[in-house]
Amino acid sequence: MVRGNFRLSDTPVAARPLSVCEVADEGAAVLSSADGTAKLSASLAPDASRLTMTALTGHDRITLDFTLAPDDVLWGGGEQMSYLALNGRTFPIWTSEPGVGREPGTPLTDQASADGSFAGGDYWTTNYPEPTVLCSSGWALSLANAEYVELDASEQGRLRVHVWSGEVVIDLFEGAPADLTRQLAARFGPRQALPDWALGGAIVGLKQGEASFDRLEALIEAGAAISGLWCEDWVGIRETSFGRRLFWDWQWNAERYPDLPSRIAALKARGIRFLGYVNPYLAVDGPLYPEAAAKGYFAKCLDSDEPYAVDFGEFHAGVVDFTNPAAAEWFAEDVIGKRMLDFGLDGWMADFGEYLPTDLRLHDGDPMQEHNRWPVRWAEVNARAVASRGRTGDVLWFMRAGHTGVQAHCPLLWAGDQSVDFSRHDGIGTVITAALSSGLVGNAFSHSDVGGYTSLFGNVRSPELLLRWYELGAFSPVMRTHEGNRPDDNLQIDSNAELIEGCVRWSNIHAHLAPYVRHLVIEAQATGLPAQRALFLHYPLDRETFTIQDQYLYGGDLMVALVIEAGAVMRRVYLPEGEWRHVWSGADFTPGWHDVTAPIGEPPVFYRRTSTFAPLFAELAR
Repeated sequence: MVRGNFRLSDTPVAARPLSVCEVADEGAAVLSSADGTAKLSASLAPDASRLTMTALTGHDRITLDFTLAPDDVLWGGGEQMSYLALNGRTFPIWTSEPGVGREPGTPLTDQASADGSFAGGDYWTTNYPEPTVLCSSGWALSLANAEYVELDASEQGRLRVHVWSGEVVIDLFEGAPADLTRQLAARFGPRQALPDWALGGAIVGLKQGEASFDRLEALIEAGAAISGLWCEDWVGIRETSFGRRLFWDWQWNAERYPDLPSRIAALKARGIRFLGYVNPYLAVDGPLYPEAAAKGYFAKCLDSDEPYAVDFGEFHAGVVDFTNPAAAEWFAEDVIGKRMLDFGLDGWMADFGEYLPTDLRLHDGDPMQEHNRWPVRWAEVNARAVASRGRTGDVLWFMRAGHTGVQAHCPLLWAGDQSVDFSRHDGIGTVITAALSSGLVGNAFSHSDVGGYTSLFGNVRSPELLLRWYELGAFSPVMRTHEGNRPDDNLQIDSNAELIEGCVRWSNIHAHLAPYVRHLVIEAQATGLPAQRALFLHYPLDRETFTIQDQYLYGGDLMVALVIEAGAVMRRVYLPEGEWRHVWSGADFTPGWHDVTAPIGEPPVFYRRTSTFAPLFAELAR
């Protein structure tokens, strides 16, 4: 592991095909190789909902092949950034940094990896992988395993599932895609509601200390609809070669924000909430570190009782050991509870969760098994802190990392650190794929950094990118802007009159859609369907929808086909059966493919003429 980027290798032994079957009892069998050197038990739950396979001969790798029909399409894998359909590729399931560029052979990716850190990433690297697969022929499987898994769909007619464990537990489902999504959502637990206050305009991300408040007032005076101010630098900053980063000690930095308590109270009285930032590590040079170290709350080195220090790029931090119940309780109560919630924060970015190394010692458990569980443990700590104050459903916190089980705790995903560009595998378009793929496995709500985050090697925001990202943010459940890792080098939402005007317009459009989004929140809690939906969830018999990943149904009544290519003023849009009306022109469109005019400010968006929200949608043009 180098700064959250991983490479896994193995020394495999040739697989032993299991060709002999002996019935053990009802619902169970023992499968053996012809020579008897490999043997495992297989048991199926009475209702056929769970398959458990356990090696009986000391093996710690199991590979299962599932037969597919030639035209089956597979989806899943958690939050995937590059491909919604899994066919033709292998997807390692191991939470990590996604990487910069995510396309080896391109300048940005190769430059990011030039120092040997493999920080450029690839199509499969993601903060939130999950061993869950849905099939167009009407079934889904979801592994209960947290160990490393490979989902190999590279060969037509076969899904190969390779697990680094001697036991594999698989939950099985059947039904149409929407039914599978509902069942998976039910398996992972109830969806939390988004706070009503977060739906009524933009959450503006500024990190300029006290100057942030004057900038906020200027946007409000210009007419922007603002629901929150997000200052991730409330804890102070640390300048590094990567850019402006935060000081990882999770409490108010009075030097950077001298009058923050009264500022927060004044904003809240006006209906504007204040949000901050936290992650599950503590900088070794911060005041909270010695307190946690004295209490034994950090993961330890393998050969000593010293806290393990992770290199985060020009500074080191300790890993708060959430397998230790006392450490988890301390972080939830003393850090998030007292220093954040009681201080006045109404939300935060719960960052990271992917970095757990495998060469450390935990209070309980094997880090190879705990690595993928770590984001879930991190989500549990945040949820516990919020619940302890009776504020579940009112506080808005969001994560980028995940694995099976995070759905029950985290109310909102964000798509991570996209590059500030239109690139195919790391730009604005990956946000849509991320929302659609994560929505299939029980995550109801997703959003992104408006404007992107990662600016390296001279790659900076263009006015066009920021204006197009406004459009994306407005048609997301939460619209939140970000200044990025190098704010001084990049355009910001208040850099010029054009960008201010765009922020004003699209924040008001987001606020205008709040009644519809409230409906989607209620619907998600009742049915498990996400707000942003792959088209096939509503049109499972229309194969044209199976691989569309650059447009989405926003609920059941809006079709959103945003522009994600630089310089494009027209895009091709698919409309399934039904009566569709273009939001901006009022023109009616028939089902099928259409080339739709899409100047900046008028992305292709359509609504059902028969929708009960049709009057609300019709007003968007005004």
